[in-house]
Amino acid sequence: MNYLFDPSNWEWLWSGNNLEFLLKAFLINLEIAAIAIVFSLIFGLLLALTRLSKLRPLALAGGVWVDLWRNLPLIFIILYLALAMPPSWQDAYEDVVPSFFPEALQSGRVFAGILGLVLYNSAVIAEIMRAGILSLDRGQGEAAASLGLTYPRQLRYVILPQGLRRMVPATVSQLITLNKDTTLVSIIAISEVMRAGRTLSSGFTAFVGGVEAPLLQVFIFIGLLFVAVNLALSRLSRRLEVRERKRTAGPVGGVEDQTALVTESS
Repeated sequence: MNYLFDPSNWEWLWSGNNLEFLLKAFLINLEIAAIAIVFSLIFGLLLALTRLSKLRPLALAGGVWVDLWRNLPLIFIILYLALAMPPSWQDAYEDVVPSFFPEALQSGRVFAGILGLVLYNSAVIAEIMRAGILSLDRGQGEAAASLGLTYPRQLRYVILPQGLRRMVPATVSQLITLNKDTTLVSIIAISEVMRAGRTLSSGFTAFVGGVEAPLLQVFIFIGLLFVAVNLALSRLSRRLEVRERKRTAGPVGGVEDQTALVTESS
């Protein structure tokens, strides 16, 4: 324990540009996570609706797709895509990526990492969303149908709003996992925080401040960065739950009232 808290083993943190070096690398993780979160939520919802489709071939295809990607190890998906992705895909990514993106995100290699994260997490989120929708009482949809709402409007105004609220905790938990999983892109030579930590502890950057950076302390600090961000996500999830509960605690409770509001707004 003395070794862990010995101030001399933490001197590297405020020496030279070591702290800035790690924080810039951690920002790459957050940017990769932000991109992957947006697309994972979009495709996750589409896959969930596909699995719930009344067209059996479409539902079957969605089920096969989800079962395939969510049962493969994420590190395998990322490594496979990095090795098998056609160079033309990487070139196309480099052509469309905005110039203001960090240099690490402009490389075609990072496209394989982002795509792997989206394929895996969208499949997992699809199952979370499907479970949230199926957890609703069947009478909700039947009542909406009896009041003249088409199936798409049933989903939009009655089923999805209630189902999505129920799955906020599980969805945020998966997004936290996604944020942690961004460290796996280091296997395809992306300069994210874990790769930066190994570089720092090996001495290449620590000599900027003339102080050795012990591997254990470097990785503890990286772990604390993830804890801080993921705790913030958890608190945000809790605030969303509380706000949504207050918003829906008003006089509009039944499907008939919700349908009346939809009709008025049409």
